[in-house]
Amino acid sequence: MRAALLVATVLLLTLLGSGAWAFSADDALDDPVLEARALKLHDELRCPVCQGQAISDSNAELARDLRRIVRERVAAGDSDDAVFDYLSDRYGDFILLRPRVKPTNYVLWFGPALVFIVGVGGLWMFVRRRRGPAAESAPTPLSEAERKELESLSRDDPQ
Repeated sequence: MRAALLVATVLLLTLLGSGAWAFSADDALDDPVLEARALKLHDELRCPVCQGQAISDSNAELARDLRRIVRERVAAGDSDDAVFDYLSDRYGDFILLRPRVKPTNYVLWFGPALVFIVGVGGLWMFVRRRRGPAAESAPTPLSEAERKELESLSRDDPQ
């Protein structure tokens, strides 16, 4: 009887100590509004392991931990921006699928437009220069003396 009681106590302590009763990553929140917010946030966060997937689509262990953290923060009353700030501070801006516009990533946001504008400007200048000299350097008509000399050179009869 003592052995059975000891085994039951050890099993109970093992279950309680292992975190089996802790907040789970995939358990929905009791409040449907908070759960909808958490799911929306899951779709806006990148899995650092998978890198191309949102944490809602990833099966990586880290993504599960991130889903749990998001649900805990939402349940605690944090705003969406507070959750993003918390995770950005820990994992960097890379975790955001839509990075924020700030001076450190202006190149990311405005670089493609700048490259496009420079490319169009370069193409315009190339076409303009290509056409310009041809129109400006039209041959001047030959004078009468030049025409006679050309005719004498182009004749085939030997002298």
